[in-house]
Amino acid sequence: MATRSALINVMVRAAEKAARGLVRDFGEVEQLQVSRKGPSDFVSAADHRAEKTLRDELQKARPDFGFLMEESGGSSGRDKTTRWIVDPLDGTTNFLHGLPHFAISIGLEKSGEIVAGVVYEPVHDELFWAEKGQGAYLNHTRLRVSERRNMADALIATGIPFKGRGDAAGFLDEAEAIMTEVAGIRRFGAASLDLAYVAAGRYDGYWERGLAPWDCAAGVLLVTEAGGFVSEIGGGRNPVFGGTILAANAHLHLPLAKTLRGVERKRAPVVPVPQPPTIKPPTS
Repeated sequence: MATRSALINVMVRAAEKAARGLVRDFGEVEQLQVSRKGPSDFVSAADHRAEKTLRDELQKARPDFGFLMEESGGSSGRDKTTRWIVDPLDGTTNFLHGLPHFAISIGLEKSGEIVAGVVYEPVHDELFWAEKGQGAYLNHTRLRVSERRNMADALIATGIPFKGRGDAAGFLDEAEAIMTEVAGIRRFGAASLDLAYVAAGRYDGYWERGLAPWDCAAGVLLVTEAGGFVSEIGGGRNPVFGGTILAANAHLHLPLAKTLRGVERKRAPVVPVPQPPTIKPPTS
């Protein structure tokens, strides 16, 4: 049985306490008061209640740490090197439509590096957690990414741009390129769980653009601690803060990256080569 550190226990207790409120609200989803945060980007009373619970619990346990939270933004603690990165309800749209696929995500950043992460899916009581150098786990079972080597056998997850957000045409080009090479593509609507499922070997890879740090901080650590590779789509090494993410096992990360780069090259604007001015010969 895996032994959780004191730090992971702090994160798990906070997630479990916030999850109790989410599960109650999920059972009464039609009665939730919902406001619009932006085009097709809903925020509910449940979101705010869960975030407050998480902040209170994490601050009580580690009062010096700062926060970066989806709803309330960033705040510094006395320890300027360390902060919690929190999404209190990843999969809000699923939640509000009664779809039981949402999670709480908590990452801990120290000196620019994610050192601990928890993704808790309360409906099925699945607790994904990882600590730098200590491996990744689902409840008490050690996780490893899949061993599939062939793109034709791979199941790949993604996120689809929605109304008012992202580059829909660019996504369709990427999806078309990848879907011709793989066994299937899935879009379940919660980035933290997409990454957790890559860590668990349920998906063989995952790509998405337009992500915020709270969407992926914990999930990135889960994948790397489970033996996977994570980068920005263009190859950058800062996926948590780079806005794009590509995660996969060691065999499929490079083929997926090549496919996505091929799409980027095709979509790149053609810059006309300047032509030298025409010089007319002198007339005699």
